[in-house]
Amino acid sequence: MLRSFGGKAPRIATSAYVSEAAIIIGDVVLGENVSVWPGAVIRGDSGQISIGQNAIIEDNCVIHSGSPSTPDCLANVTIGENVQIGHGAVLNGLSVGSNTLIGMNATILHDVEIGSYCVVAAGAVVSQGMKVPDRKFLAGVPARIKGEVTKEQLWWTTEGSGYYHRLAQRYKEEGL
Repeated sequence: MLRSFGGKAPRIATSAYVSEAAIIIGDVVLGENVSVWPGAVIRGDSGQISIGQNAIIEDNCVIHSGSPSTPDCLANVTIGENVQIGHGAVLNGLSVGSNTLIGMNATILHDVEIGSYCVVAAGAVVSQGMKVPDRKFLAGVPARIKGEVTKEQLWWTTEGSGYYHRLAQRYKEEGL
């Protein structure tokens, strides 16, 4: 379901796949080959949400713009290219760099900035305002940097992403 809000409508690349069971509201921009799966909610009502090409937003994710540290809570969210946001993740942060994996059921709180080639472990809670440099692995509640990310940890943002892109094509072909 696509809905305008405050005079702003979602802008979605023609190559993107958006499940009919996803909800995208307001000032949202989806790049080429982005896939948004059932139950995902992307709510750009408190600032623009921009999602780069080849990003994967899995089932039941929530991405919301805004920041409690700005007037009227307005703040944009930028998600880079080749990012995978796992099932059930919640993202209120300001930015996620390219080639980054946000694990299943991870929570990214307000004003967080995550670099490129990072991995946030499943179930991690990244505290408000945390700044994460490139190529870091985070885990825990609250999340802490556990070290440098490995090639194996980035598998989903490199090799595994092809699976989702092929699956999205099949869904589009079947009208789902």
